[in-house]
Amino acid sequence: MTLRFVLLAGVVALTAACASNTIVPNYSASNPNMKVGNERPEDTEDTIENAGSFCLSISEKWHKDGKTPDDKALWSKDTFRKVVPCP
Repeated sequence: MTLRFVLLAGVVALTAACASNTIVPNYSASNPNMKVGNERPEDTEDTIENAGSFCLSISEKWHKDGKTPDDKALWSKDTFRKVVPCP
């Protein structure tokens, strides 16, 4: 009887200890083209790169690409390239 009581008390204590430790998610992105958070990242200014016989106008824009299970926004960066005359 005492052994059964000790086992039951151990199971109850273990269940209570596990239930009290809720895992809080910590979302982060190591990819510089993705960000997590509700604030929109700033777009960069357009740049022009010399590619030899032509130049490229490069613009980077952020767009909302979904959300995490705890309602934080996922942001992805789009990169647009266009051939332009060299300055």
